[in-house]
Amino acid sequence: MAWDEWDQLKASAADKGSAQMQLNGIPDEDKPNSGNPNAGDLRVDQQDLAAIGDEAFKLYNRLWKEARVTSTDTTASDLSGQGFALGAALQHVSTRWDKQLGSVMDACALISNHMDYTKNAHAGDEVFIARRVSSIHTLDAGFDEAWAAPGKPNGIYGEKPKKDED
Repeated sequence: MAWDEWDQLKASAADKGSAQMQLNGIPDEDKPNSGNPNAGDLRVDQQDLAAIGDEAFKLYNRLWKEARVTSTDTTASDLSGQGFALGAALQHVSTRWDKQLGSVMDACALISNHMDYTKNAHAGDEVFIARRVSSIHTLDAGFDEAWAAPGKPNGIYGEKPKKDED
């Protein structure tokens, strides 16, 4: 391609008002799908995580049962043995299919395992927080009970001085 032709193509593209990069935003046509920008933080509960992990596990099992093609290997070797070039091509497609299927199945297993791990980790965090909060409450209750009846002010500090009313 000659340099002049390249300059012509660039000028033609600039005249047509080609698409430009857009930073810090999304295209207008995608805005209805972007959700409410004032909705707050992302929230996920245990049921959501379990559902995602369960679907990934189901997909993994379906891929194992329904997507594997084992008959092509013997067909490819038979065709190659009879001198057909189609045999080698079929073997190539079969090998690529197995490799791609393995990648998708690995991704499903990773998602399923990660959701199980995340669910368990968050459950552990909840237990840890509950223990911390309950131990503070128990500690506070112990201080209250040592000097006064529950719910009564601690008399060791004396009475509050009354404000002079003028």
